Amino acid sequence: MTTQELLRSAQGAKGAMALADAMKKNAALLAMADALTAHTAAILKANQADVEAARGHIGEVMLDRLRLTEERIAGMAEGVRQVAQLPDPVGQVLRTVERPSGLQIRRISVPMGVIAIIYESRPNVTSDAAALALKAGSACVLRCGKEAHRSATAIVEALREGLEAAGLPQNALQLVEDTSRESARELMEARGLVDLLIPRGGAGLIRSCVENALVPCIETGTGICHVYVDAAADLAKALRIIENAKTSRPSVCNAEEVCLVHRDTAAKFLPLLQKCLVEDRKAAGKPPVELRLDKEAAAIIPGTPAGPQDFDTEFLDYILAVAVVEDLEAAIAHIAAHSTGHSDAIVTEDAAAADRFAALVDSAAVYVNASTRFTDGGEFGLGCEMGISTQKLHARGPMGLEELTSYKYVIRGSGQIR
Repeated sequence: MTTQELLRSAQGAKGAMALADAMKKNAALLAMADALTAHTAAILKANQADVEAARGHIGEVMLDRLRLTEERIAGMAEGVRQVAQLPDPVGQVLRTVERPSGLQIRRISVPMGVIAIIYESRPNVTSDAAALALKAGSACVLRCGKEAHRSATAIVEALREGLEAAGLPQNALQLVEDTSRESARELMEARGLVDLLIPRGGAGLIRSCVENALVPCIETGTGICHVYVDAAADLAKALRIIENAKTSRPSVCNAEEVCLVHRDTAAKFLPLLQKCLVEDRKAAGKPPVELRLDKEAAAIIPGTPAGPQDFDTEFLDYILAVAVVEDLEAAIAHIAAHSTGHSDAIVTEDAAAADRFAALVDSAAVYVNASTRFTDGGEFGLGCEMGISTQKLHARGPMGLEELTSYKYVIRGSGQIR
């Protein structure tokens, strides 16, 4: 099908999804999870073809994002099952008002309608996005990057099998066949056919959607995430947090990209940081982190001199920009100038400093003494997520089921006129 035909097909299915009760949607999700498990071999075969085709064209870190294993597919299925266990977000009475006229006014949560998601080379997004959109009562249109298209096709085939087994229309879940920029443009301009567009990917994709979409669009996920080591930090705690935030999975948007260190603790902390992220990792046979240092940090430890863009770059790799700042206020100012508003952290034992940081850092997730890697729907108790919204209107932070609904007012009367 062409992209336009596919969108019209999804529009035709949204009525059935809006009418489906929680029991029917949950049955579909459980059947979808079972189908993912049953089709593991076919999904792995398709994914292997994607990985081999991408090898040499993308780096090893990005290949890891693309690669599926039996364990990862099992995790995808479990994520779908977890969504089935969550409360149905549709039909919730959010507010009731009785007016002097006798009118009863209720604000009720309702499905978006057709949710389109444009994403890049992470096949697990396919099942996460589908599960959330369908549980939220919407039809779902997926458009993945060319590197993951074989994998996504195999995943969607399994998920649609589960939908059909539960008596819901297969057309409620669609995968765009065209992976060119033209299909992305069509989704951005599909007024009347797409009710909400969500981009999940790099800065270029997100910027393109935000700047060009004619349909409602959520700005998501570019993560220039900071960890600030305060003068009152527990340095051992800071090292654990930074090592996790930077190295546990550097290719994701909640990975740390910038480390800020208070001047009073820099001489003591930076050599510990260099040993932890560079020397110790080399000795353990792990990829070392390239430290890109401002002038003050470079006077204390060896590394690469930071370039003019290094504090404004989402590296998604084993690279960390490091700067020494004068104090807490300078750290907050640096974050205001360079953060993308995703996730930023302070490590400190000073409660007043922690409170001031939390109040003044204007990001979707602000951490005190914890890794930025927790910015995730599952970790926040939302089930799997549709993405991390870095804007302020409608949704902010991990987008779970509630963020994928809208609301309308239902007014009941007994013949009142104005």
